[in-house]
Amino acid sequence: MNIREFLKQLRDNEQKVISIRLPNGDLVPAHYHITEVGHVTKRFIDCGGTRRVLETCLLQTWVHEDLEHRLHAGKLAGIFDRTGDLFPSQDLAVEIEHETDVVAQFPVERAEATADALVLHLGVKHTDCLARGICLPGECAPSPSAVPSPSAAPSIFSPLIPPQTPSFIKLQAGQSACCSPKSGCC
Repeated sequence: MNIREFLKQLRDNEQKVISIRLPNGDLVPAHYHITEVGHVTKRFIDCGGTRRVLETCLLQTWVHEDLEHRLHAGKLAGIFDRTGDLFPSQDLAVEIEHETDVVAQFPVERAEATADALVLHLGVKHTDCLARGICLPGECAPSPSAVPSPSAAPSIFSPLIPPQTPSFIKLQAGQSACCSPKSGCC
């Protein structure tokens, strides 16, 4: 769910308490607080050498001893109204950071309005290799003719580079487009 969709749910259900359902079905204790509304930018290089940028809207929860506390959708919408230009786009995915045994981040998959609550259903995140074509044995990169030249690759991090856009290394004559075990490609 992106910020635009999230805000629509909050505004359509302003008087309702927000409940948060974790991927395992458990609910975050009803007296949680949202202590941060943040724009998180992760700039990184994948194992294939491609620079990438991932941006999200991250809401941090915190559970305290004030058992009567409840967060209503209208209150959270009001907090978002004060963010100004914090977010470069309303299309950023919304995630919730919550601590159980460890601190974890969960994408908001959907919102469900019930008679008395707005229930946020959280999903799970998974790790993955973003350069499978050059880093995994048997999973081949495009043919060398499809490989962009090094000058086509950006030299700085850019939010305009979507995380799913791969760029491949230039292959030398006689070099395979696939990794082989113990080749040291990554």
